[in-house]
Amino acid sequence: MRILTWAVRLVVFVLLVAVAAKNVEPVALRFYFDLELKTPLVLALLAAFALGALFGVLALVGTVVRLRREISALKRAGEPLPPAPPAFPPPV
Repeated sequence: MRILTWAVRLVVFVLLVAVAAKNVEPVALRFYFDLELKTPLVLALLAAFALGALFGVLALVGTVVRLRREISALKRAGEPLPPAPPAFPPPV
């Protein structure tokens, strides 16, 4: 299974490098107040992906902190944690 996982990762990496190599033409990103940034397309795409990932992580930070506080409060109170729901529904 590990070999298959690494093979898939390698294929995805090679495909991304190939796409990056073909998209090096400069593009102009225009902002407000007549600001303009010229950068290769692949860098603009990478920056957009990174910003999206960052916003996704930041959106989850509040929930993770709240759940960690709840878990630590339950541990301090000595109460058992509620049972976790099953990962997969039982077969019918």
